[in-house]
Amino acid sequence: MIILASASPRRRELLARICRGFTVEVSDVEEITRYRKPHLAVQEIACRKCCAVADRHPCDIVIAADTVVCLGGRIMGKPTDPDDAKRMLKELSGREHTVYTGVCVKGPHARAVYYEKSSVRMNELSDEFIDDYVASGAPLDKAGAYGIQDNGVVAGYTGEYANVMGLPLARLETILRSAE
Repeated sequence: MIILASASPRRRELLARICRGFTVEVSDVEEITRYRKPHLAVQEIACRKCCAVADRHPCDIVIAADTVVCLGGRIMGKPTDPDDAKRMLKELSGREHTVYTGVCVKGPHARAVYYEKSSVRMNELSDEFIDDYVASGAPLDKAGAYGIQDNGVVAGYTGEYANVMGLPLARLETILRSAE
């Protein structure tokens, strides 16, 4: 059995594109890290999430991920509240940043830890747009306080779209195929 160790509805949606049957079990791991480099931070958190669930299911394949936005060397996770979301969106408005997602896969015949990164260019976001967007609740559970799939936010990107959403699929699909 495959288990997704994530509360994210976007990760469930993405995994369903490459995997027919899986269950979801959320880990209760705190998303804090000792690393300042984003690629190390996301891998560490993904591994802790994965191991927390895999320890309870040693015969299953467990997948966990963590995503952050990095602007000017500073890591942005999920906003703490609506004001924090507005602050993040104002900082990102009209600028390019990097999205890092770390993935950990653990199972009887699968073991992998990796990260993907993508560059994202944001649209210029007016104060009115930001207020309306935050009031909708859409950005409150997302790294950097936005979703690439949300209209009007992103001007363009390079890299894997699914990575920016929170679960890079290309490499994951290869890992899962080899674990069967």
